[in-house]
Amino acid sequence: MPPWLEKFLPILLLLIAVSVVVSRLPKVDLGHQEDFKRRRRWNWIVLGLAYSLLYFGRYNLSGIAGELDKAGVLSRREFNEIDAIGLLVYGLAFLLNGPLTDRWGGRATILIALGGSAVCNTGMAVVFAARGTEGAPDMLLSLKVLNALNMYFQSFGAVSIVKVNAHWFHVRERGVLGGLFGILISLGLYFSYDWSLLLFRGAGVVAPFWVPAAVLAAMFFLALGIIRDSPSHAGLKDFDTGDATSGQQHPDPLSVVVRRLFAQPVIWILIAIEFCSGFLRQAVMKQYRPYAVALEQSQSFVYENWGMLLCIAGILGGVFAGTISDHVFGSRRGPVASILYAGLLVGAIGCYVLLGTPSVGWSIVLMSLCVIGVHGMLSGTATADFGGSKNAGVVTGVIDGFVYLGSAAQGALYASVLPTGAAAKDVANWQVWPLYMLPVAIIGLVFCTRVWNARPKNHQAH
Repeated sequence: MPPWLEKFLPILLLLIAVSVVVSRLPKVDLGHQEDFKRRRRWNWIVLGLAYSLLYFGRYNLSGIAGELDKAGVLSRREFNEIDAIGLLVYGLAFLLNGPLTDRWGGRATILIALGGSAVCNTGMAVVFAARGTEGAPDMLLSLKVLNALNMYFQSFGAVSIVKVNAHWFHVRERGVLGGLFGILISLGLYFSYDWSLLLFRGAGVVAPFWVPAAVLAAMFFLALGIIRDSPSHAGLKDFDTGDATSGQQHPDPLSVVVRRLFAQPVIWILIAIEFCSGFLRQAVMKQYRPYAVALEQSQSFVYENWGMLLCIAGILGGVFAGTISDHVFGSRRGPVASILYAGLLVGAIGCYVLLGTPSVGWSIVLMSLCVIGVHGMLSGTATADFGGSKNAGVVTGVIDGFVYLGSAAQGALYASVLPTGAAAKDVANWQVWPLYMLPVAIIGLVFCTRVWNARPKNHQAH
């Protein structure tokens, strides 16, 4: 059996099991016709696959960062510098790309994301291929620029998927949708971490960039043919989605949206939670493999199957979060986020206690399960609830922007405090890794409890 199929088989079996369980849950019957549900399903599948494959072209550098460091191609400090700049660009880009998505529609902007990322990944493949040759551009500078551009285009992804789905799903259906959002993230991480590592080991440093570029280019044309912004764009009838812009015919002016957005205390709390989520998400996903390489744990099961385990954890976290949100907590997102943040705190404590042992990887897997569930529930669902289908781009952009500002803070912090060279082989020098995660997890949990009963108010209530 090929190595990639051996790793993908457990994910496939889990997806089948999840599909069976979800199909047997009580349905939220809103009277949709079969032709509507069929067309929505195709819209969702292609849009979701596009978003998932964008991860393949976003985290591929992270997936091989430890190997690049070991091979002397790119040091861990250089990677963190590249990554911090890219994450900062990603976070700030939402200030522009959120309003653009509301203006142009999610279909147009997901196409921009796919095409732009394909070009940037091609550029990174060229830079790595040319390294060391006469007249080659400065590799570190080139990677900083190309990765930053890639992250700009990638930032259209999340706002596009939320914007499109806000028109196709009622607020009472979006909890499970948030779970599916987490599954998409998880599949994308599997592609990024495991496939990128397999490509690196089998075909060298260029392959983890030109393969995603080709895949994203193909996905561009599939998305162009299938994805539509709303039911009416697909020849069907639009319906009242019951969210914050229910009954509203057109998007509000940007100044009105921003003023109304920041006048809601719940939005400020969501921003704080997602800043913490961004910090924790990247602290576990991007620092684990370099840690394992430095302490010679790169032969452990968790290291070798990192992408697969992230994917399985994310699928379980996403399905758990979405299911209990809609079927236990009446489509409230706060209780689910609180439960998952409690899990993040437990995982951070476990990481500190188990530091230096191969078992630390399992604490990181638990944290990944929880943080992907939180991210799917808040950035993938609550943003559409509180922003509404008309203003989903701006609201998602603002909140997801803070996710990546938290991510950038993580990258800048760990670039300066994590050990390098011979010092990285001493486990005591890695204690700062979980120690900085602990207070962030506590703060996030406290804020989650503050939105326990939060629900969106519709347009007529403004």
